Amino acid sequence: MKTLHIDCTFGIAGDMLLAALVDLGADLDQIAVALRRLPIDPFALETRPVDRCGIRARLLRIALEPEGHDHSHGHGHHDHDHEHAHGHRRAGDILAMVADADLPPRVGRRATAIFTAIAEAEGRIHGIDPAEVHLHEVGAMDSIIDILGVCLALEALDIETITATPVPVGYGVVSMAHGRFPIPAPATLELLKGVPLSPFEPDVAGELTTPTGAAFLATLVESFHPAPAGTPVEIGYGAGNRDFPHPNVLRVISLETVAPGQGRETIAVLACQLDDVTGEQLGHLMGVLLDARALDVFYTPVTMKKSRPGTLVTVLAPCHEADRLETLMLRHSPTFGVRRHHTTRRILERRIESVEIDGINVRFKIGSLDGEEIRVAPEYEDIARFARERTKTLDESQRLVLEAWHRQTAND
Repeated sequence: MKTLHIDCTFGIAGDMLLAALVDLGADLDQIAVALRRLPIDPFALETRPVDRCGIRARLLRIALEPEGHDHSHGHGHHDHDHEHAHGHRRAGDILAMVADADLPPRVGRRATAIFTAIAEAEGRIHGIDPAEVHLHEVGAMDSIIDILGVCLALEALDIETITATPVPVGYGVVSMAHGRFPIPAPATLELLKGVPLSPFEPDVAGELTTPTGAAFLATLVESFHPAPAGTPVEIGYGAGNRDFPHPNVLRVISLETVAPGQGRETIAVLACQLDDVTGEQLGHLMGVLLDARALDVFYTPVTMKKSRPGTLVTVLAPCHEADRLETLMLRHSPTFGVRRHHTTRRILERRIESVEIDGINVRFKIGSLDGEEIRVAPEYEDIARFARERTKTLDESQRLVLEAWHRQTAND
């Protein structure tokens, strides 16, 4: 499953997201061909490489024709301060255009959700029916191209899930069709209801998040968190038009993740090294951690600084238990710190069954891969109990238990 993580640490604008997706690998020419099938004004699209505080990024340029007016519209800067002939489309007309268009289903759903959110936000601000909203800034032709272009780019990249960081908005005053308003603009703030905002240090005067950028976050993003979850595969950078003291870029990261139910899960790995611990302390620590529902605990001999023999303590933990297990490691060992990272593991589908042999119940763990049983393992504790109570060796007990299991499954 492909996931896109939008790193909007420095804000987000529509043109920046489209440029970043092109930088990630979406074909801009194919996007333009798809857009030209729609009843929108003639246009030309291109990107060019730019430098933003040492970061190479793509800058999107949209030229509307036949006027040939270049609406290169960058992050933190509106070229929509003036009214132009392309900018006045009713939200209802745009939604009808999307509904009538021959678009892939997911592109149509995403575009409809974005334009609907914008229309409803503007409708609440102005107190009018959303379908009658004239979208002005976010309805200008270049922003329509941004929105449809992003939806087409997401489809070209086969993005199924989208996550993002919390977003800063900036501060100051922005000029709009209705006059001058404080940042964030009213439509931006309305769209960001429910979206976590982040502080931006140092403070930057200017619009870091535009209405179109806010609409993407409000409608497309499934969850907000600072770091992406998954394996990064590709990275793209989209540039804003203005030079700020910070890199005026939007970063997007394509991640490979596995859908739930496909046998892969994310776990936490906790680790520390000890060179001043006794065997008794290590035994006690392992017991404490396993009792606290660690998935596994193991010790590895290592050579530490000053050639001291030591022990690497590694704990596998469910992510939701990691904080508690980390605290136990700090409390019950002499370490001064615990490292943590997250990884994924693929596991067999598991179930527990049991067989009664000579009056003793023995549990079996059965592992399946894609519906096929490929592993059967009796629980050690049950075999050990059988060996003690029937005065058998461990090997003999295991053989007897497995024979009983095979007889039972053959009869079934």
